[in-house]
Amino acid sequence: MSQPDAIPEFLLAQARAGDTTALGQLFELYRNYLRLIARPMIEGALKLKLDASDLVQETFLKAQRDFPSFLGSTEPELMAWLRRILVRTLADQARYYRSRVRNVRRQVSLEALLEQAGGAAQQALTDSLPSPSSLAVRRERAVLLADALEKLPADYREVFVLRNIEHIPFKEIATRLGRSHGATRTLWTRAMQRLSQLLEEK
Repeated sequence: MSQPDAIPEFLLAQARAGDTTALGQLFELYRNYLRLIARPMIEGALKLKLDASDLVQETFLKAQRDFPSFLGSTEPELMAWLRRILVRTLADQARYYRSRVRNVRRQVSLEALLEQAGGAAQQALTDSLPSPSSLAVRRERAVLLADALEKLPADYREVFVLRNIEHIPFKEIATRLGRSHGATRTLWTRAMQRLSQLLEEK
């Protein structure tokens, strides 16, 4: 564990050896990432019932229970496995609320949710953000972005998520944030610049 970019694989090996503390630390590396991709997946009336943080916590509980069945050995494999659990957890929650209240949301296939979950954060990373440098090169960029976002002021984080992850037009974002169109664009530009700086520091 001499380099930060070796941490996921080191913790994974320790967790496989039965170290429950290492397993908890391993999952914690992906909390921000999973919360980032969960947010746009919770649509419509479900937003009134579900919180991304709670969804991620339930995902971790299921992942801890099912960890012996995980056969991967790399960070991308672990992320894909966690995304699948997240999506199934969301689908379960959606079915539950549909059974209690009619027309809560249209039924969405697991495949569509997986495509959305896997694509949103990854696409945000490829759009105008630099590659992290030095020791972080081997880490997944989506994880680094999610962690960097948590270091931003709340308004920077919000405008980035609304624009880059949820793909909402600036006009609607301005209305949501109670700002002028120009001020919203300026806020987004500053958020992008600060994110770039944080990723370059990795």
